[in-house]
Amino acid sequence: MKLAHTMIRVRNLEKSLEFYCGFLGLQEIRRKALGDEATLVFLSDENKNYFIELTFNHDQRDYELGSQFGHLAFVVSDLAPLIKTIEAKGWWYRQSKPEATTPYIFIRDPDGYDIEILGMAKLS
Repeated sequence: MKLAHTMIRVRNLEKSLEFYCGFLGLQEIRRKALGDEATLVFLSDENKNYFIELTFNHDQRDYELGSQFGHLAFVVSDLAPLIKTIEAKGWWYRQSKPEATTPYIFIRDPDGYDIEILGMAKLS
């Protein structure tokens, strides 16, 4: 069995694409319109190992983040340049303690979902 994708509902598709593609570097793989109801956009990493489905419902209903969902996690080779970009954008983030074996940060996407980014190299 192979995990296919994770679906999250988004309020603003363009802002979400800017975050996931423009900032995190994912690529739009496929887009599917469900008539007037919704647009589904599938994103993946460069190796197409995993997919995220952004679901934008055209009726613009609002959502509450569920307390059962934790976060999406990504890996980068070096957190330092990413942190500089985040700070330049004025975004909130929380960083791991300096003694952490694997450094990480948490940020939030435009809809408030927690995103963990693990750094594979120690921060300087």
